[in-house]
Amino acid sequence: MDEVAAAIADPVRREILEALREGALPARRIAERFPISRPAVSRHLRVLRECGLVHDTLVGRERMYRLDTAPLTEVGDWIARFAPAAGFWNQRLDALETEVHRTRRDRRARRAEQLDARRAEQVDARRADEGRGEGDGVRRAGRGRGVEEADVRRGRDDLQDTRLEDTA
Repeated sequence: MDEVAAAIADPVRREILEALREGALPARRIAERFPISRPAVSRHLRVLRECGLVHDTLVGRERMYRLDTAPLTEVGDWIARFAPAAGFWNQRLDALETEVHRTRRDRRARRAEQLDARRAEQVDARRADEGRGEGDGVRRAGRGRGVEEADVRRGRDDLQDTRLEDTA
């Protein structure tokens, strides 16, 4: 098991194993996938072959490598002993995810209620302003209070009267 664990500790070897999952490959095809030299890839293949993770056969002038997953079962069984601890954390993380989704949903609902309440207040304020208005003039916007056009005209007339008195 130690040889297998040491072999899969290297990222290049893990990539070789992943490539061989698709099926048997010649050494040159495996070497093409890496930016390292072909002799370096051959050394990685030798380590994998010595621990039993890959088997090679000579086909013509090429060596074909294929994956053998049997040695990984011992490592997998050893790792599985720690799975209950992983299950504990998975359960906790699932609960956290559920709580996050619930909080987001509640926050959205609260925001929607607040928005609806604000809109209702605005509608009520408009209706109250319309009920207090004088005449049927056109409303002008102004800091939450409506100003009747007739009131504006009256103010202009008063201002003109004052100017006339000052000149006389």
